[in-house]
Amino acid sequence: MQTRLSPWFLVLTAATVVGGVLTVPGTADLAGKDHSFLLSAGLLLLVVGGWTMSLCLHEFGHAFVALQGGDGSVRDKGYLSLDVRKYADVGLSLVLPVLFLLLGGIALPGGAVWIDHGAIRSRAMRSLVSLAGPVINLVLGILLLLVAVNVAMPLGLTAGLSTLAFFQLLAFLLNILPVPGLDGWGVIEPYVAPRGINPQVRSWGPLVFFVLLLAVPPLLNALWAGAAWIYDLFGGDLRLYRAGYNEMRFWDWARW
Repeated sequence: MQTRLSPWFLVLTAATVVGGVLTVPGTADLAGKDHSFLLSAGLLLLVVGGWTMSLCLHEFGHAFVALQGGDGSVRDKGYLSLDVRKYADVGLSLVLPVLFLLLGGIALPGGAVWIDHGAIRSRAMRSLVSLAGPVINLVLGILLLLVAVNVAMPLGLTAGLSTLAFFQLLAFLLNILPVPGLDGWGVIEPYVAPRGINPQVRSWGPLVFFVLLLAVPPLLNALWAGAAWIYDLFGGDLRLYRAGYNEMRFWDWARW
């Protein structure tokens, strides 16, 4: 059984902390509206590292609740170790979401854990298993935002935490949608389709939906507006999110 904390998660934690430290000396540049490769590097490490950690915590949430619901197989599969390598395909579950995050600001759902739903004791527990992951994103987003808003810290670090918080809120909204293959569908599936749906529909559903997001801007704008509403509700400043996101995208402003 693999339940010990994975050293890979500790590496991600260290990289995220280093990123946060690197944002500090770049604060003067951000305040002066100048660009800084040091600040950009720090923001990249902080946001990408923190985002990858959140993928692990999201999947851990699914697995932990599944264990409480009766699926003991999650221990043997290593899902409780926070090992990013255990959460499905690295390319599709990690690299692709990070690329979408960096290039388009879209917080795609990432990893996946395989739950033995037949071992879960009740329909309510099956719903809770699916709900656990998005709730972790929501809680992380709110906590990060509260820290950024209420704790005095250098502007560069505040911008980085604000950016990471916004992406967590956007990920929550994306994941909670009732689209086959996403967690929102998993929440209602035990009640609307007790025998499950076609595996192909489950596999292709998220891909079709994300193509629609890119092809129909009002859909993405609506999700963005929803995340902005939650962000504002907890005192967030969208200018900090924009500053952090724009600065970390050094390829937009660098002159080689």
